[in-house]
Amino acid sequence: MTDYLVAEAGIRLLHARYADAVFRKDYVTFADCFTEDAEWRLGGYLLRGRREAAAFLADRIADSHWVLMTFRTPILDVQNGSATGRTYVTEVNAYKNTPPSHTVATYYERFVEQGGVWRRSWAFFQLHYIGKEDLSGSFPAQIDYGPPPAMPPGDA
Repeated sequence: MTDYLVAEAGIRLLHARYADAVFRKDYVTFADCFTEDAEWRLGGYLLRGRREAAAFLADRIADSHWVLMTFRTPILDVQNGSATGRTYVTEVNAYKNTPPSHTVATYYERFVEQGGVWRRSWAFFQLHYIGKEDLSGSFPAQIDYGPPPAMPPGDA
C-alpha cells in the first residue's frame, strides 16, 4: 500500500505542476512533466518528446490570457515504478481575441518514476465537451474503453 500512496502523491504533484505550468505558460516546467521519449495524443495530433509537447502547447495557447486546468482524483494502477491512470479534467480557457471556452475531458496516462519524480510517458486526451459553461456546446462521440484499469490502445 505504501508504494501506491507514494505513487499517487507523486502523480497528483505531477498533475499540479502540469496545471500550474499551463496556467503560467512555463514551457520548461511543462516539458519536464514528460519523459524524453513521451507520446502525447490529443485532437488528432501525435507529439513525441518533451520539446514537441512544449512547442505545441506554446503555439496552442499563444492567443490566451490563461488556461485553468482542474484535475480530478486519478484512478491508478501502480506496478513497480510505473503506473497507468485515468483522470477527469476540466479547463477554463480565457482567450484574448475569441470568447472563452470550457472543456471536459479524460486524460488516459502512463507514468514512470524517474529519480523520485513522476512523469508522463504516454498521454491521451479524450475530449467529452467543448463550448460555453452552460453546456450548450459540442459533445463529440467517444469510445468507452471500459472500467479502470482499462486503457485505450497505444495508438488511440
